[in-house]
Amino acid sequence: MTRIVGARDLDETRFDAEDARAALRDIVRTRRFDERALALQRRGWMSGYPPYEGQEAAQVGAAHAMDADDRLFPTYRSNALQIARGVPMSDILLFRRGFPEYHSDHDIPVFPQAVPIASQIPHAAGAGMAANYADEEWASLVCFGDGATSEGDFHEGLNFAGVFDAPTVFFCENNGWAISLPRDRQTASESIAVKADAYGIEGVQVDGNDPLATRAVVEDALSRARDGDPVLVEALTYRRGAHTTADDPSQYRDGDPDLPEWRLRDPLDRFAEWCRDQEIVDDGFVEDVAEAANDELAEAVDTAEAVPRPDPEELFDSLSEELPADVRRQREAASAVADEHPETYELDR
Repeated sequence: MTRIVGARDLDETRFDAEDARAALRDIVRTRRFDERALALQRRGWMSGYPPYEGQEAAQVGAAHAMDADDRLFPTYRSNALQIARGVPMSDILLFRRGFPEYHSDHDIPVFPQAVPIASQIPHAAGAGMAANYADEEWASLVCFGDGATSEGDFHEGLNFAGVFDAPTVFFCENNGWAISLPRDRQTASESIAVKADAYGIEGVQVDGNDPLATRAVVEDALSRARDGDPVLVEALTYRRGAHTTADDPSQYRDGDPDLPEWRLRDPLDRFAEWCRDQEIVDDGFVEDVAEAANDELAEAVDTAEAVPRPDPEELFDSLSEELPADVRRQREAASAVADEHPETYELDR
């Protein structure tokens, strides 16, 4: 049941040179976003950030596999997948600054990032069930890490999808760590993919550092899901950085001497080298894309900084039609603090 899929030569894939160039382009774009976002957080531009360096190939491959109508249910580390799907970089930056999830008026069918672990998995299964009830032909793709498979929401979501044939693909980025716990400390299963057996659905492993292999596997999974056969995909990748900017991985990760060699290779360098070997890109391709990405990022930062910060009272406006007395007092107190200490309420620090 469990198979590990990876590409060797372009002729062995269903994709052409432009597909490979598009994948490499988005891997470079999303790597630059991750680097810039991390730098912005370090200077206080946003309060926190979950880096995803090393996981770009898995996320880009999955994004390129989706049809226009498929629904994406991202987790907090799915920024590369959202960008490759078409979500503006400025939207993600604004979300990290505390603004509503999507500031722009794009019509991409993507749900809000789930920060609680695994809470998005039942949502995706439920949306798939809704697609069946409405006789609509789209599938849900829900993203999560290996740590999420230890949560009850994971089991409930897969169980509902299996019982009700919900058109859902469960996309697990197995990056080796659930915050500070390695995979073998949170589950005794041979793999994440094998967990699919318990719910009567298919499970498959893919080399998540190979974007074309990931795209092929997720495309097949989405096709099966639209026909009523949900699939669990385990993309094997590696989290090269910290869990979040509040994390210090040196406290629990010391060189990882037992890691297989493929996990130690940067997926960007690896895929760029493969594309050059296949004569898909020239030596200047990555540099040119990175330069264009820098311009895109500069515009995204400018867009985010130009959005006026809302008044603190707006935090309470959507709670209920008529605010209870204690909440009204909180609203008034928040407003008074902002008036008394405007220097702490500046947009830029």
